[in-house]
Amino acid sequence: MPLITESDYRAPRWFKNRHVQTIFPTVFRRVSSIPYRRERLETPDGDFVDLDWSQCGHPRVAVLLHGLEGHSERKYMLGMVRALNAHGIDTVSLNFRGCSGEPNRKLHFYHSGFTADLHTVVQHLDRMSQYQTIDLIGFSIGGNQTLKYLGENRPALSKKIRKAVCFSVPIDLSACAKKMDEPPQAIYLKRFLRMFKEKIVQKRRQWQGADDESLNLDGFEKIKSFFDFDNRYTAPLFGYKSAQDYYAANSSRQFLPNISVPTLLITALDDPFLDENCFPIELAKTHNFLHLETPRQGGHMGFVSKHAKGLYWSEARALKFLGTAPEALAQP
Repeated sequence: MPLITESDYRAPRWFKNRHVQTIFPTVFRRVSSIPYRRERLETPDGDFVDLDWSQCGHPRVAVLLHGLEGHSERKYMLGMVRALNAHGIDTVSLNFRGCSGEPNRKLHFYHSGFTADLHTVVQHLDRMSQYQTIDLIGFSIGGNQTLKYLGENRPALSKKIRKAVCFSVPIDLSACAKKMDEPPQAIYLKRFLRMFKEKIVQKRRQWQGADDESLNLDGFEKIKSFFDFDNRYTAPLFGYKSAQDYYAANSSRQFLPNISVPTLLITALDDPFLDENCFPIELAKTHNFLHLETPRQGGHMGFVSKHAKGLYWSEARALKFLGTAPEALAQP
């Protein structure tokens, strides 16, 4: 069965702490910038998403989806792009609405289960005759979108979609929102709330004069949790009755049984962001397509390693699952 009981990831000596694993790559990892080619893709609802391409003339392409308030220049995105390009796969990095450096047109932006734009990108790739296969790679909420998409759109999935790899995914949004309320996660929560406020301020400037309570900043200082923010902003902006209603509709866990393409979900047991409900062990034991790997360490999207080719373990592991590299490459 696809449950991988023994991961081969071993954290280096100084990276056994979950918070060090989570923070170090963001702050200290050095990855050369990718010479992206940007494409603006119009969406069916009159908005747009910006795609960043890294093309080397390969017949395969991977769609990369970043994490919360991320973008195509994050270290984990650049590292994965570099690894895929070097081993026979072109990449297109999807910047979520409002995350490409320019505000999107609509009042709303994106959320953790917003799969419409991923579907638009896949349809776009389907129309491009140069690509024979499509792989999907999602990080954190980008992984939640990926898993939800694979499970909710099974009858309509492109036949070109071959495999998917997802890292550190909050497949139970409600449980993870509660997890982020715990004291050890305070530093991360504070950073995210600051970023969320900046996005609302940006939207207010863009929609100046619009009479819309969904952008009201009065009392924002009272927002102390993901639940508070999602209840006040995310849910009403997207037509949900409450944060809990939004979480229930968009957690990818409920869609996992319907996945019908080989999919690797990698979640470290020490991930500080994720609740125990994010480890679908019993499902993976009987699932024909969901491969679950749970390294003992790795933090949230960490998986630091000293690979000879400059790869992090997560990148080497993705290459191995996608079948683009020799077995030895996956070893840290």
